[in-house]
Order: sequence, then C-alpha cells, then structure tokens
Amino acid sequence: MTDPAGQADPAFEDAHAAVHVIEDHDEYLQAVAAIAAGHGPVAVDAERASGYRYSQRAYLIQVFRRGAGAFLFDPIAIGDFSDLQQAIVDEEWLFHAASQDLPCLQEVGLVPTRIFDTELGARIAGFPRVGLGAVVEQLLGITLAKAHSAADWSTRPLPQAWLVYAALDVELLPDLRDALAAVLDAAGKSRIAAEEFAAVLGRAPKPPKAEPWRRLSGMHALRGARALAIARSLWLARDAHARAVDIAPGRIVPDSAIVAAAAANPTSKAELGAVKAFTGRASRSELDRWWAAVEEGRTTEDLPKLRGSGEATLPPPRAWADRNPDADRRYKAARAAVVARAEELDLPVENLLTPETLRVVAWDPPRPIATETVGAALASHEARPWQVEETASIIAHAFVDGAQEPAAESNTGS
Repeated sequence: MTDPAGQADPAFEDAHAAVHVIEDHDEYLQAVAAIAAGHGPVAVDAERASGYRYSQRAYLIQVFRRGAGAFLFDPIAIGDFSDLQQAIVDEEWLFHAASQDLPCLQEVGLVPTRIFDTELGARIAGFPRVGLGAVVEQLLGITLAKAHSAADWSTRPLPQAWLVYAALDVELLPDLRDALAAVLDAAGKSRIAAEEFAAVLGRAPKPPKAEPWRRLSGMHALRGARALAIARSLWLARDAHARAVDIAPGRIVPDSAIVAAAAANPTSKAELGAVKAFTGRASRSELDRWWAAVEEGRTTEDLPKLRGSGEATLPPPRAWADRNPDADRRYKAARAAVVARAEELDLPVENLLTPETLRVVAWDPPRPIATETVGAALASHEARPWQVEETASIIAHAFVDGAQEPAAESNTGS
C-alpha cells in the first residue's frame, strides 16, 4: 500500500493486525453479537475458488461494521448463518460487485434487503476504472495490492497475507461508500444508483444454457456432426467428473484437449492416449472414462446440429440490413441516439440501456410508435424507470426518423 501522497509503504499489510478465520460456533455467535452492536451499514464480501473448484460456493465470508471490526468466517465450518442474517437483515449491506457474491451468500442463508454496490456506483458515477483498487485509490487516496484476488480460497489453512487482503476488502467499504455517495449526490445520480442497486437484488438468475458444451473454446475448428458428437460426449463426461470431485473442469481436461480429441476421432483407447494435445491432470488417470465418452460420441445416432439452436431469438445486427432493413434503420438511428445520451449523462451506454433491450424493441417495435408505447416496451424488458425516462422519447423519435429514409452506413456498434 502507499499513503495518499504516493509514498511507498510496502510494510502496510505486514503492519495490519493479525487476522484469523472463525470456525468455532461459539466464537461465531460472539462475532454476531459484536456486529449487531455495531453501527452503520454492514460491509460484506465473499471469496470463492473460481478456476480451482467446480462449485461457486463461498470459502470465506468477510464482514465489517463500524464499532465492531472485521470478522472472517469459514462458511464450510459454520454452515448455518441464520443468526448473522437475523442480526443484519434490516441494515444496508455494502458490496463491491454485488452480483458476484449474492448467489454464494444466498447458499448459506445470507440475503440482503438493501445494498450499496461501490462497483456499480462507480460505473454510474462515470469512473474510467471501477475495480476496487482503482476506486479506493481515486476516492480515498489509498493504493491496495491485489495480489491474492485469483487465489485458491479453498486452501486450508489460509495464509495470513491472504487473510489481511480479505479483511481490507471490507474494512474500506464504509468509507468508500460515503465518498461515492457524495459523488453520486453531487452529480444528481443518487436515484439512478438506488434503482440499479434494487435491480441487482431483484434480478432472477439466468437460466442454464441449452447446449453448454457448444461454448468449448476452439469449437469452430471442428467439422462435421460426428466430431461435434464426440466433443459433446467428452464435455458431458468431464462435467460430471468435475462436479463429483469439485474441481474446475478446465483443470481436469482443458477445452483444447477435448477439441483435439474430437478432431482426431480416435478408434481405440490407445489412439486416444496417443493424441499429444489430449492433456490435463486427469487425461491419463481417467482414460477409461474419456474413451467411453469418445465411443458414445462415435456411435450415437443422436447427432447434434451443426449450428446450435441457442437462446437468442434475433439475428446478429450485422445481418439486419438484409433480413429486416426497417429494423436495421431503426436500430442504427436509436443506437446513435442512446450513445449520445449516455455521453451527456457520463454513463457507460450499457448502463443507460442494455444492448439486448434496444435490439429487441427495434426489431419488433410497438404500434403506434410513441414515447409512451416505447417506454412500455422498454419496461416490459426490465428497463428501470429512470432508464425509461431517459431513453423512451429519444428512441421513439429515432425510430420515426429512421423510417423516413435509409440510414447511412455507420459504425455505431452492435
């Protein structure tokens, strides 16, 4: 860490008080009592082991409240967090990038009713960089080292340096929240932030992909339905094994190895083992499993389509000029208007209105086209009230203008 003047202070983390993880139930209850007796909002964070474990469960939960201090909990050992939930459920919870932590917190019974998200708030404020370190440095004048952000948090015991890093993530959030709230208020964006925070809490989880195996990296190199069938079978076998042993699939057999095996189309287990690109920690120890999957792919009559059906209902915008010229003109005109309005508001355009929402409404607009009807269409696709107020009129006018004459070719994005 450095001080606000920028002077190096490499010993800051070492000077931090020793941190330990609460695993004992009695100590957990004492911590809950201390947090309940604190004051102000409650800063919460969770550490997962993405890239190391299959599950997205929390392996460490950090909580900080003024007047109480920071507490680090082992959710695997504690299990039931109902006491903590009851103690803080009515308080404002502070997060940085709440959408990343809410699912794993919900798994252990920690569900907020009000949040303040400093990452999302920084986006709304128009900050050029919104990572925790960047926002802390800009608003608090403190430089954080992020050396352990991609660590394997399922490690036991956790190193002290990691625990200090984890504690700092929540200890600074109350001050950061106050500073950012002042910025948002001065910019007239407090209402926008409040609606966006509420939307994060109310957002339903995305449905699972219909054919997740098609997301294998390098799939474009495969030719023919049989190769796709082998890749699908290997992906499914890897996913089942990864889930059973709770290891990230890519650490068992990487995507590139699956694609290489599918392209080689081996006719025996020995041939599969001889594929040099078929690598990974379990590529040889589980060879029987992978060969059974290859055989399934080689013999199945349920061949996949060369192109997946996917979840998208619209063609990509680059194809609109040929497939739906009217929609293409509407979309280009409205996209330019929304981009311009986002610049006026000093907002990322995707936060003003999601590209998907604009595409859906442009493809099949309401009739008649008017501010009220366009606003209702936007709201039906989960646009928040402030988004409707800022965009419905300009989109309606752009739709009308775009229908008058063909729009010039532009690079307004897709």
